[in-house]
Amino acid sequence: MAENAPTPVDFWFDPLCPWAWITSRWILEVEKLRPIEVRWHVMSLAVLNEDKDIPEDYRRMLADAWGPVRVCIAAEQKYGPEVLGRLYTEMGTRRHHERQTLDRAFAEAALTAAGLDPALADAADSTAYDEALRASHKDGIDRVGQEVGTPVIEVEGSAFFGPVVTPIPRGEAAVKLWDGVVAVASTPGFFELKRTRTVDPIFD
Repeated sequence: MAENAPTPVDFWFDPLCPWAWITSRWILEVEKLRPIEVRWHVMSLAVLNEDKDIPEDYRRMLADAWGPVRVCIAAEQKYGPEVLGRLYTEMGTRRHHERQTLDRAFAEAALTAAGLDPALADAADSTAYDEALRASHKDGIDRVGQEVGTPVIEVEGSAFFGPVVTPIPRGEAAVKLWDGVVAVASTPGFFELKRTRTVDPIFD
C-alpha cells in the first residue's frame, strides 16, 4: 500500500437487512473523518439461512431477498465492484426509508438512480448469478464464521460481524465507535461482545 493511502475496509451487505443499512451509513460517516476507503461486497441472508431452522414468516420474507443481491452481482459483473456502493445506497434508501416493495420497479429505479442499466433488473429472477453470489457471500462468511449475519467488516486482517447499532452514529460519535470496534476486533482471542436489542432500527 502506498504511503498515506487510505486503509481499505471491506464491507459485506445484503440490501434487505435494516441493521446492515444503519452500519453502512455509519461506516460512510467514518470514511469522512478517518483515512479509510470502504470496498463493498455482496452477501445474502437467503443463502445464509437456506439450511437453517427458521420461522416460516422469516423464510417467506427471504424469498424476496434473492432479487436485490442478484441485481447487485449483475451490476458488479458489468461495471466492476466500484458501483456497488452507490447501488446499495439507492436500494437501501428505497427499501428502508421509503418502504418500497422489492419488485422489478424497485430494482429498475435503484439502477437508474445509480447511473446503471435498468435492464439489469432482469437478474432478479435469474439463477445465472447465484454461483458468483454464493462465492461473494462465502468470502465474507469465511472470515468470521457461520454464527453471524450481515454486515461483515474486515480491516487490516481483522474481521467481525456488526456493529449492530441504532440510530446512526454521526461525527465524533461515529469515529469513537470505529476506534473502539477496531481495537476490540484486533485483540487476539477476542470473540464476542453482545447485549439484547431493546429498540427497532432508527434510520434518521
